[in-house]
Amino acid sequence: MALTRQFKETVAARAGRDPAFREALLREGVEALLAGDVGTGKAVLRDYINATIGFEALAGATGVSAKSLMRMFGSSGNPQARNLFAVLSLLQQEANVRIRVNTVRRRRAEGRAARTAIRAA
Repeated sequence: MALTRQFKETVAARAGRDPAFREALLREGVEALLAGDVGTGKAVLRDYINATIGFEALAGATGVSAKSLMRMFGSSGNPQARNLFAVLSLLQQEANVRIRVNTVRRRRAEGRAARTAIRAA
């Protein structure tokens, strides 16, 4: 099911006024990627980028064209690790946070092997 423009505008508006929500979007996007849910991770990060820095500014800062970045975070995009990590590094700088990954031993019933934490830089 495609998200409506109204929903995306609501997410952008909330991200614009709520720093905790912005951090949660960034964290959820990274956690989804680490959990192997690449589609959801890219979608959440795309919403985060649209609600914060925007693809044009991100393109200027990373040296990757805005069109390539949009494709990269699109549903059929397949980002190269170098580009993905460059984007994540820049997003952390822009948000003044640091993403940290902690490994935890998982129990058989648990589905997560890693947990991410975001700290103000």
